[in-house]
Amino acid sequence: MVVIETAEKLLPPGLRTRLAPLTGRIINILTADDDTARAQRQALIAFAVRVVSAAIAFISQIVMARVMGEFDYGIFAFVWVLVILAGNLSCLGFHTSIIRFLHEHKANDDIETIRGLNLTVRLIALASASTLAAIGLLTLHLLGDRVEPYYLIPASLAFFTMPMIALGDVLDGTARSNGWTLMGLSPTYLFRPTLILIFMLAAVWSGAPHTAVTAMESALAATYVSTLIQLLRVTLRLRGKYGSGPRRFEVLSWFKVSLPLFLVDGIGFLLTNADVVVVGLYLPPDQVGIYYAAAKTIVLVQFVYFSIKAAAAPRFSAIMAEKDMTALATFAGQTVRWSFWPSLAVGLAALAAGELLLSLFGTAFTAGYWLMAILFAGILSKSLVGPGEVLLSMAGKQNLCVALYAVTLAASITMNLTLIPHFGLIGAATATASAMAIEAILLHITVRRTLGIVLFAFADPIPTASPKA
Repeated sequence: MVVIETAEKLLPPGLRTRLAPLTGRIINILTADDDTARAQRQALIAFAVRVVSAAIAFISQIVMARVMGEFDYGIFAFVWVLVILAGNLSCLGFHTSIIRFLHEHKANDDIETIRGLNLTVRLIALASASTLAAIGLLTLHLLGDRVEPYYLIPASLAFFTMPMIALGDVLDGTARSNGWTLMGLSPTYLFRPTLILIFMLAAVWSGAPHTAVTAMESALAATYVSTLIQLLRVTLRLRGKYGSGPRRFEVLSWFKVSLPLFLVDGIGFLLTNADVVVVGLYLPPDQVGIYYAAAKTIVLVQFVYFSIKAAAAPRFSAIMAEKDMTALATFAGQTVRWSFWPSLAVGLAALAAGELLLSLFGTAFTAGYWLMAILFAGILSKSLVGPGEVLLSMAGKQNLCVALYAVTLAASITMNLTLIPHFGLIGAATATASAMAIEAILLHITVRRTLGIVLFAFADPIPTASPKA
């Protein structure tokens, strides 16, 4: 507040007058106590975290690529995407469903069940990820001769990292469900990538080889440190808010909702990473590195969408509990506008500086510029409808989301498998962008037909018909 007021006084009178509506709106967001303002504050926090995270990740990836070269960088990128994907799937949907359950139990003043929920999501994530990691290690042991030798050690290290990835994801959901956005997002998006870079540079400085193995060792150590610190912080804050009394468990009812959400989130996460996975299966690591660098550069646009999605879920859940469809439609329309316009601005800026940004990774990486342009088209199409999948999930339409994403994933995989062998990296980018466009169209149609809300950046979101059961 003081900073904004001081900055206003330093502006010329004419500019100050022009900016008055904007600064007034910002001040209202920062000071108002209504639900919409709180959601906007959470969105701003999430947005700020993602901006800083994008900068950290971008710098980190540049340094890693420079240190390792495109071949080992491609190995690390491929394995890291797989471990993040597997760790996220190991949550079985509880990192999302906890947001919905918490509001339901709070509405009933059921503190004992909230305590049980907070413990259950952690145990399920750890057990599931550990089981999947053990299966992966056994598979590597039995079928290792069929895997390229340069992937064996990085993949083995990745399996040991998986339980902490899953635990970190459910802790993120737990924190965000309580409105602790910064606590939820900062370990994964700020601390972990920073520690990976620090540990990698320290290892290289100490004489470790400049390889993907060293990078994965750094990632493993950074993940354990950041997640265990997050576990301690979230546990202490939960104890302060809900106490440490008896717990009640409704595991079966939680699973009934979480498993469809697991399919929604899992398929959605597969959609965002299927291109890198298929590229890694078909093309050599240096090509994976170029594609990953291009995708990581244009992904600067997606932090806008992610920020809105992170902030919108608790508010959608709260409005659904109040059964106010008009308020739901109004807020949904706001999230679409918050998603589209910043995404457009950030994307155009990223493309304008695209070749320069890619050259920072190394001269070979500038070949990925047109991949950025193609991927941006897909990202922009998705931002036109905002976080529609979150709205459907919070409205209890998770089964529809499963069907929607299953169709989209099938289309994505089919297009990737068809286009990559013939068109290489351009084919991967085209398949991914097309899948995003299909996802956006299906979300728009589904939300309109089931909730009567028009999700589109240039349309009135107020219900045009009664929502269908």
